[in-house]
Amino acid sequence: MEDPRKKYINWPTLALMGFVTVVGFDDLIYNFQNQGLSVIVSWILMIVLYVVPYSMMVGHLGSVFNHETGGLSSWVRGTNGDFMGYLTAWTHWAASIPYIVDTANTIVIGIGWLIKGNANLQDQLSNSGFALLTLVVFVVFIYVQSKFQNSMEFLSKVGGIAMFSMAVLFVIMTFAALSMGGHIETEPITAKALMPKFDFHYLTTIGLLIYGINGAESIAPFITKMRNPQKEFPKAMIMLAVMTGFLTIFGSFSLSVFFNAYHLPADLKMNGSYYAFQALGQHFHLGNIFMYIFAITEILYLSALLAVLLDAMTRMLISDTGSKYIPKVLQKTTDSGLPINGYLLTCGLSAFIMMLGIFLPSMLDVFDWLLNLNGIISPGVTCWVFFAFIQVRKRNSEFPSDYVFIKNDKMAQAIGWWCLIITLSATIFGIGPKDVPSMSSTWWYELIINIVAIASLVGLGAILPYLAKREVRSNKGSAFTQKQWIAISIVLLVTIVGDLYIGGTHVKNSNWLMILITAIGVTLIYICGHKQHDLKEVNI
Repeated sequence: MEDPRKKYINWPTLALMGFVTVVGFDDLIYNFQNQGLSVIVSWILMIVLYVVPYSMMVGHLGSVFNHETGGLSSWVRGTNGDFMGYLTAWTHWAASIPYIVDTANTIVIGIGWLIKGNANLQDQLSNSGFALLTLVVFVVFIYVQSKFQNSMEFLSKVGGIAMFSMAVLFVIMTFAALSMGGHIETEPITAKALMPKFDFHYLTTIGLLIYGINGAESIAPFITKMRNPQKEFPKAMIMLAVMTGFLTIFGSFSLSVFFNAYHLPADLKMNGSYYAFQALGQHFHLGNIFMYIFAITEILYLSALLAVLLDAMTRMLISDTGSKYIPKVLQKTTDSGLPINGYLLTCGLSAFIMMLGIFLPSMLDVFDWLLNLNGIISPGVTCWVFFAFIQVRKRNSEFPSDYVFIKNDKMAQAIGWWCLIITLSATIFGIGPKDVPSMSSTWWYELIINIVAIASLVGLGAILPYLAKREVRSNKGSAFTQKQWIAISIVLLVTIVGDLYIGGTHVKNSNWLMILITAIGVTLIYICGHKQHDLKEVNI
């Protein structure tokens, strides 16, 4: 029976909540540069063949695990045990690292536009200067988050809605400009130009498409707050797909009005949003007013998002996995409850990711590489959604649900496998560098640091449970002795500095030298730390 005291969410509200988490204006810019006009057809294919089933699967999983708040790691834990749940939580957290760094970088870009009113910052700032300013942003927002967490969460929601409002405004005013005799920069717009070329380059860009439209799992917990999930949730997801389709298809076409899709600016991913609103304001003889409004909206939204992410992702990792797999040193909190060592790990890995790209040719290359790294790691995490759904439908009787996506279990599993294969393929092909000449020295450097970044983030997740076990066995509660910690730290520091130095030079076979240095470093770390010297005495 319906509880009269319970507050229900109607399906249009749920659709709007999902819309805010799924796609933004910047996502249109990124993929427009990757694929040009053909991105319009790509968006249509993705919405029909991917977004709709993906959203429905999220609804099914959220309904099954409603008692565990529908979190991604709880879905996998519920189907495959604690360790797989931990691994999911770790990869979800690891995926946030490049996203956090990219967010901080974008804040720096936004501040540059707000102060200068143009894109000159990229010509005046070195890679190291860009990294330093990004680090300053980190420090500021760690402090802000610790003092004003609730206000930042509220500002994120307000800023998110404002960002989508700006995107819709851009589309509407573009068509208004055309109705007033506006000129279309992209000419001619032909059927051939609209059709994607399914080559290697195209395969490397699918990950960024998925990155632009994933995130529906964040609304999964709310399915249990609907009056009739079986009937209302599909309506919400259809509405979500329609809104996403409107923004992606017409938004991409609107970009073709102000940018020549056949000759796009090289810095479109970094500055394209500002160029777009600048062009819109100039068309209506309003100067840079739209650009400044967008810059303020972008900075406020991303600032709040960064502050919340730094805390939320760290707490999620520690609280959702427990002491069995996380070393006690990372679970340490301050008197106010802040997971201080978790913060340090987050900032340390973020700094490591920034250092990997510091020797790329320019600030633009650093920005594009970090963005493309998100297009690898983010889809990789989304694979867990389909993995959990397949497991649930294989053992359907064990997992009852108020909302069921496709009653036929075999058909449901087939669609789950379809989405999993697409997402996993996008993750693998996404490792191939973009935005740089193929097989050039920069291409090879980006390929290597892509692999290093992924191996470091995922590999550390495999090491932490081992360290937790060593803590339990230790008579001092530490994974390593003081001498071992010192030796490991020195080797790690020398290895990182050596790789960065070689990466910044133009010596012959520098890539192979970096691989050799890394291999030697890993070997020495193993030699220094593999033996445990302070085991607890066992009473027989």
